[in-house]
Amino acid sequence: MRKIFVIAILLVSGIGCHAQQHELGVFGGASYYIGDLNPQCHLLQSQPAFGILYRYNINNRMAVRLHGLFGSIEAADSITKSNEERNLSFQSPLMEIGTQFELSYKKFQIGSDKHHFTPYLFVGAAFYKFKPQGLYNGDWYSLQALGTEGQGTTAYPNRKTYSLAGFSIPFGMGLKLGLGGSTVVGFEWGLRKTFTDYLDDVSTTYADPAVLASQNTAAAAALADQSTNESIERAGFQRGNPNNNDWYSFVGFTLSFKIKDKSDHCPGATRRRDSFIKQYLKILKSQPPASF
Repeated sequence: MRKIFVIAILLVSGIGCHAQQHELGVFGGASYYIGDLNPQCHLLQSQPAFGILYRYNINNRMAVRLHGLFGSIEAADSITKSNEERNLSFQSPLMEIGTQFELSYKKFQIGSDKHHFTPYLFVGAAFYKFKPQGLYNGDWYSLQALGTEGQGTTAYPNRKTYSLAGFSIPFGMGLKLGLGGSTVVGFEWGLRKTFTDYLDDVSTTYADPAVLASQNTAAAAALADQSTNESIERAGFQRGNPNNNDWYSFVGFTLSFKIKDKSDHCPGATRRRDSFIKQYLKILKSQPPASF
């Protein structure tokens, strides 16, 4: 009976001993954009992307992740075929610093033979920066600085210069697989809802090219309207759709490694267990042998 009681103490003292696991890792994949120049074709004109990440596993179903992701986005009417006559194009570097909450469909724990694979969903918040550029006479120009839709001119006072940074809402899904005692590989696809329509520098109507050339630059006028049919006067006609904001996405693989720390050994529970054992052994020594 005494032995059974000692075993019970050991089990109780170990309850709740869960090592909250930390990971450091990298991301490699692609980035792309959805907007006026590419309304619906996911992954079209994807560009290489990479990043770093830190994940804190709260328990075997929930985790919080911090990351920095770097890539680029681009699109061209001549490739997406959404509005070939408009003939606009752009490219932009893209940087994101964000955090996300991950909810696993199944239990997951690094090093576990039973709980080593799960799909998961995520949602979060991110800060991003971009800088759309257009090609003119062999040189790349910053489109925001040119004011291609009349920003910065007296003829269009209500058109303000847009910001090159903003906040987005990342959300998506992924899979992760534990290998061995410390490695996790995964695949993830996430969309980013933004609050700007200018990732591509295209949003509203065409500005008067004479105003752009005189108050901004000749490059602004040229990059604002690259239509294949030059005989049509387009000032005031729709250039983009201001009712739909732009989106961007990161998709790719993750590779992370568990950071070994003191919590892996659960020292608090070990101390409590040892204390119980010592106290109980003292009690046993102080009592006479039981007779039956």
